[in-house]
Amino acid sequence: MLGIIRVLTHSDPEFVNEHGRLIAAAWGIASVSRCIDDQPRGIFDAQSEAVAVPKIVALGRALEAEGCRALFLSCAADPGLPELRQAVAIPVVSAGSASASLAAVLKRPVAVMGIGADAPAPFRTLLGETVRYARPEGVLNTTDLLTPQGREASLACADALYREGAEVIAFSCTGFSTIALAETINQKLGKIAIDAVGAAGLFISQLAPR
Repeated sequence: MLGIIRVLTHSDPEFVNEHGRLIAAAWGIASVSRCIDDQPRGIFDAQSEAVAVPKIVALGRALEAEGCRALFLSCAADPGLPELRQAVAIPVVSAGSASASLAAVLKRPVAVMGIGADAPAPFRTLLGETVRYARPEGVLNTTDLLTPQGREASLACADALYREGAEVIAFSCTGFSTIALAETINQKLGKIAIDAVGAAGLFISQLAPR
């Protein structure tokens, strides 16, 4: 069983379980998803991340105690990843490191797209401090992506990055997975985008039993 840590507090089970559903559809891995408490806007800046880290560690320990044999930290900023790995005895895969690692392996002109002011640390570490980064207009947190305006702005932002010369876009927000943006980009723009949940699922498939 895979334990999925969601850093956006939400009461809708379908929303909470969405990333688990995507991983199950691609790799047949069963999972249980849990949200950290009291973060309805998720993690979107340094302050919200600092508040979330102890909750992430506590939730990871709880999922391990429930019998999970691997954890997926479903946030592309990798918040609290070192602390979480130190706190549990099972493998931990995080969305940001997975997405950035896959982009680095491709060795093609890459840009990063997310919702923060800058590319998260794992992307700068693996793709370079000067990696091109952009945020969709009007999108400041994960919940903004769930609106029609957020979806439209995200596709427009991706299109602009490709026109600038990017051949690959690595997503630094798992909210793009929730709105299936990589699939939309492939269908409407004919381009390559690395979905952070999908990239993590690839690594998890090598760790978690089906």
